[in-house]
Amino acid sequence: MESIPDHIKENLRVLFIGFNPSIRSGETGHHYANPTNRFWTILQLSGLTERKYSSEEDYKLLDLGYGLTNIVAKPTKNAAELTKAEYEAGRKALIQKISRYKPKIACFVGKGVYEQFSRQKNIPWGKQQRSVVPGTIDFVAPSSSGLVRMKIVEIAAIYRELKELLSQLEK
Repeated sequence: MESIPDHIKENLRVLFIGFNPSIRSGETGHHYANPTNRFWTILQLSGLTERKYSSEEDYKLLDLGYGLTNIVAKPTKNAAELTKAEYEAGRKALIQKISRYKPKIACFVGKGVYEQFSRQKNIPWGKQQRSVVPGTIDFVAPSSSGLVRMKIVEIAAIYRELKELLSQLEK
């Protein structure tokens, strides 16, 4: 199965970084395409987007200054199928992407993604004290997977903190 294309360009406001594409995303070629994934709803509820986008419109986020990528490009049923070597290769590639494209904020969609990237444990939600790539703020938000037990309103509240941080940076 093919990996899905990144939607990325220089100087993004936010680069959203997931674990890896779902099987459904791999089949459709679009980010967050699994019907149980709440990413598009969370963006709208948090105020990061004015309306609910569909996965087929994932490329349109670039017009808002938002990009999409994953730490590992290979589609799987779940992140548990990924190997340590795949994460390490993905970590190195992600550091290169962030260094090259210089987003204001790298938003990690799930603590596990950030643990793999930062090599840290016990990570709080929100803005991190130190960034892995200087010049880009690391922000950790809950995964949008339907498997996550947090209520969607709680998840959206953390993404609202991302929106507020972005507003502060753009003043």
